[in-house]
Amino acid sequence: MKYLFVHQNFPGQFLHLVRHLTRQGDNEVVFISEPNSNTMPGVRRVFYKMPRSAAPETSPAAQEFEIATLRAEMVAGMARSLRDLGFKPDIIIGHHGWGEMLNLPDVFPDVPLLGYLEFYYHTDDFDVGFDPEFPSDPLMYPRIRAKNAVNLIALNNHGAGQTPTLFQKSTYPAWSHDRITVLPEGVNLDVCAPDRSLAKAPFHLRGITVQPDEKLVTYVSRDLEPYRGFHRVMRALPRILDERPDARVILVGGDGVSYGARLARGTWRELLLAELGDRLDLSRVHFVGKLDYRAYGDLLKRSDAHLYLTYPFVASWSLREAMATGCAIVGSDTGPVQEFIRHKKNGLLVPFLDADALADAVLELLENTALNNRLRRAARKDAERTLAMADYLANYEALIRQTIEAG
Repeated sequence: MKYLFVHQNFPGQFLHLVRHLTRQGDNEVVFISEPNSNTMPGVRRVFYKMPRSAAPETSPAAQEFEIATLRAEMVAGMARSLRDLGFKPDIIIGHHGWGEMLNLPDVFPDVPLLGYLEFYYHTDDFDVGFDPEFPSDPLMYPRIRAKNAVNLIALNNHGAGQTPTLFQKSTYPAWSHDRITVLPEGVNLDVCAPDRSLAKAPFHLRGITVQPDEKLVTYVSRDLEPYRGFHRVMRALPRILDERPDARVILVGGDGVSYGARLARGTWRELLLAELGDRLDLSRVHFVGKLDYRAYGDLLKRSDAHLYLTYPFVASWSLREAMATGCAIVGSDTGPVQEFIRHKKNGLLVPFLDADALADAVLELLENTALNNRLRRAARKDAERTLAMADYLANYEALIRQTIEAG
């Protein structure tokens, strides 16, 4: 079969599917994206470059949509070139988020299209206005609503939609739900697997040594920011460290902002360190930045209590990987986490806004070995049941066939 993929940051969410298709040996895979250094055997890459940024005179609410339409024009131009060279895909698969796929039905009107629908934005009930520490500004509401322009056009174009979780599907309007299939994403269960032998010897990471008789609390986020509960985690640490002199904490993540607003000056890490001051024993709190995948995986395997908090927003892949690794997880009781973690069944859930409850849960996991081990086993078992990569790829291929048959 002939596949055309589209994602501005190759390979995006399609890494495992594309790798699977190329390994089959009888597929032709073409991928349109902006230039980057990522490579994959068997994939023919086609690059586009953005001609400009949004015009300064464009309304702030419309700037993101303007960029989306520019992307749509550039991708459609690349697709026309492929068509003129004789390439016609059997299916187009891509991410709708940046507008790149909006004009592809004009180029290939009779080719089925399967679009990844990640999140439908709201001015209430989800991420915006969730955290009372950062009240929403009504002046931002027009911009938030306008972020759905691409979503709405995509839903009204021909083709099918997919999303990884029930929570993400729930963010979309009810009238669109019959157009969206929930396709749970998979995890490599062989790579993300428990290995508690790492807790039986000194564990080394970037100049840090965690001894076997020390407890390790871990937290992972692409960036250390409120959307992923970084501020709540930091405020829970003084109690955890005071009550467990044998505990160390390793926090993984950059100082940028992936979601939400940037600070006028400095970083969230600097702000929270200044707020906590000498209440925090920095000899036992380690910020390691971003890790390569192997070091990150080893860290999860060594973890005695792993923290995952998020606003009602898209859940990170790290939550799935922590489950597969058999981490003892403390998560926030928000929709995206509740879809994976069941309180006292395969992890512990605490109110996102309650740093004391977070500290209580971590201390319970560090103290109660039987509970810790039971939750680890249950998390791994659930990952094996619901997150197996083979099942994910089989379900993906079934959805592709269904989309093609539906035309």
